[in-house]
Amino acid sequence: MKIALDPTPFHSSHSVLEFPQLAAELGYKYLQLTPHPDVLPFFRHPKADDALVADLRKACAEADVEVASILPVLRWSSPDENLRQAAVRYWKRAVQIAVDLGVEQMNTEFSGRPEQPEESEAAFYRSMEELVPVFEREGIHVAIDPHPDDFVEEGLEALRVIRGVNSPNLGFVYVAAHTFHMKDDPARIMAAAGDRLRVVHVADTMDHHASHGLRYITNPPGNAVRVHQHLKIGDGDVDWQEFFGGLAENGFLDRPETVMVSSVFGEDENALEVSRYQLQTMKEFVGSFA
Repeated sequence: MKIALDPTPFHSSHSVLEFPQLAAELGYKYLQLTPHPDVLPFFRHPKADDALVADLRKACAEADVEVASILPVLRWSSPDENLRQAAVRYWKRAVQIAVDLGVEQMNTEFSGRPEQPEESEAAFYRSMEELVPVFEREGIHVAIDPHPDDFVEEGLEALRVIRGVNSPNLGFVYVAAHTFHMKDDPARIMAAAGDRLRVVHVADTMDHHASHGLRYITNPPGNAVRVHQHLKIGDGDVDWQEFFGGLAENGFLDRPETVMVSSVFGEDENALEVSRYQLQTMKEFVGSFA
């Protein structure tokens, strides 16, 4: 298993080419590249040219840090056919960037719209018809997260959608910060995922169902909103014994291809300290289940 840093909290303070050295200074051997305006902006065409990709690969080599995974977020399940087709084109460039960086693992979100689940699922499978041959040809594995406000948000249902693609190159992302949106228990989802579970994001969150649904209040009541946080371990309601125990039962902790990412976004002002804390705490939990 690879333990990676998500550098999102450092996007405003460091350039992309500084991320590898930063990760090394914080004790990480791996990075996850998430949406960034210079490389893979949200929903838009990738902005990294071959020269920037080569410079990033050189920066990784100099810092002795590897990119473990790349996370584009694109509208590949959009019911709007123009946006879906554009997303497919953007995905093909993102795959080429991964190949040029020597990265075999990508992860992403389902996208689409929860109020249009049938249309979004149909769009998703249309995109898979075009993209799965590319993933398989290039040796890229893509793991998918049922993100809050996607067309599929529940863990077991997401696994059914992934299984329906019928490709070994597609798998599952478990994001701990989305635990209370996925309906099903973490251990049950992880067990069902088996070796399709390739990436986990480690961040805490509050249970928005707590206090008989009044932990968070939106006005007027019943607004179609999703709320969660990406806090450091221990600052929310995630059961970390259950989380890491489920990973141990799954075999995730022992597989060389899996990626565990520190994914804290809520404390940019303390990002250095939090990143070190996350790494130490993840290693302690992993060690306790070894």
